[in-house]
Amino acid sequence: MEKTIDESLQGSVLTLEKNKKNNRKLYIESYGCQMNFSDSEIVASILAKEGFNTTHSLDDADLVLVNTCSIREKAELTVRKRLEKFNAVKKNRPHLKVGVLGCMAERLKSQLLEEEKIVDMVVGPDAYKDLPNLVQEIDEGRNAVNVILSKEETYGDIAPVRLNSNGVTAFVSITRGCDNMCTFCVVPFTRGRERSRDPQSIVSEVNDLWNKGFREITLLGQNVDSYLWYGGGLKKDFDKATDMQKATSVTFAQLLELVALAQPKMRIRFSTSNPQDLTLAVIHTMAKHKNICNYIHLPVQSGSNRILKEMNRLHTREEYFELIDNIKKIIPDCAVSQDMITGFPSETEEDHRNTLSLMEYVKYDYGFMFAYSERPGTMAARKLEDDVPEEIKKRRLSEIIALQREHCQERTQRHVGKVQEILIEGSSKKSDAHWMGRNSQNTVAVFPKENYKVGEFVNVKMLNCTSATLIGEAVGYSENN
Repeated sequence: MEKTIDESLQGSVLTLEKNKKNNRKLYIESYGCQMNFSDSEIVASILAKEGFNTTHSLDDADLVLVNTCSIREKAELTVRKRLEKFNAVKKNRPHLKVGVLGCMAERLKSQLLEEEKIVDMVVGPDAYKDLPNLVQEIDEGRNAVNVILSKEETYGDIAPVRLNSNGVTAFVSITRGCDNMCTFCVVPFTRGRERSRDPQSIVSEVNDLWNKGFREITLLGQNVDSYLWYGGGLKKDFDKATDMQKATSVTFAQLLELVALAQPKMRIRFSTSNPQDLTLAVIHTMAKHKNICNYIHLPVQSGSNRILKEMNRLHTREEYFELIDNIKKIIPDCAVSQDMITGFPSETEEDHRNTLSLMEYVKYDYGFMFAYSERPGTMAARKLEDDVPEEIKKRRLSEIIALQREHCQERTQRHVGKVQEILIEGSSKKSDAHWMGRNSQNTVAVFPKENYKVGEFVNVKMLNCTSATLIGEAVGYSENN
């Protein structure tokens, strides 16, 4: 729940340009947050060197991989149904091999491989470099498993193949793992402790993306603000680093500046932030560089200090307000979005009202809101009783969503009448005669195509809006073009 999950992307089948020398077919589906979709690009890159081209057709596949998520129960149930489907296909195509990747693989390895016998291969999120060996194992008729969580692996040396990309925007992973141990989240147990990627490898990837025509990148991590490079190793071991390592270490604010300076016309976003780690230095860096977008995804999860403590969130309601005040003071037109969980164990009506009042104070541009769903393996599942009745969870969630919808309308409306820079990402879903792109605040805008092209920066005058979309007309190219 800490991660943003785009429902429209769930189960996407990824394909890339074919290599004529490759003669085997890989079918790969992805579920969960953007970290998983980014990992699928790494997997495709590794297997392309092992003779695999990707395919959209299950009937053509020699190897089926499902990149999985353990954050929400719905994703796990969906994956299980897909695995049953793939097993049915195997009856007619016995050479077909099926593998599970990612968080669910790490958590349910023995269940999937030994007890239920529904997969041939189980690969954890830190073991993708071992895929060539694991594929050889299953080719020779043996089951294969590697779910060892690494202290070092960041995949900084793998150039991801951009899959199903619009050619304009891309994700660049900068950290792996998480140290935060929120009681509702399984990520620290499935992706391991936090480690950061070499900043030079990140800058090199950003430069390469610019040269390939990409115009916007999102720096991606379970908790990007916690980025800390001191020559490699776990973040928690930084206090054991040498004086030289500490003196030459790179924080997230410094990395953000390195990337902004490397490509001054490249739009830069980042996700996900955690309140206790988002520093004033990061906010000042955003304000300093025009190409860093004025948008922060800042999950809060609850407006109640008691519930935040139960969640082990490491920040209070008051500290969150102070952070919001600083953001609004330093970057007045900055957009902020949220993640919110309602119905957490022991949540009372007073706790719920505190969440609604927090939302009224912040007035988020948009949000990702969920009713609490107990995840096996988390501290909450082990130590707290899921005692809020389902009908109360649903009612509280509907109240949170209704209030967020009001705030969405209000926040989107403030752009109307302004001229804003939009990066064209593609055609509007509703009209082939209109382009779609986003402003710096991550709000979607649509406008007539005229002679503009995908990947161009265009100044658009905002004439009207729905609750989440701006409607305008282009008035010319921006200086960024």
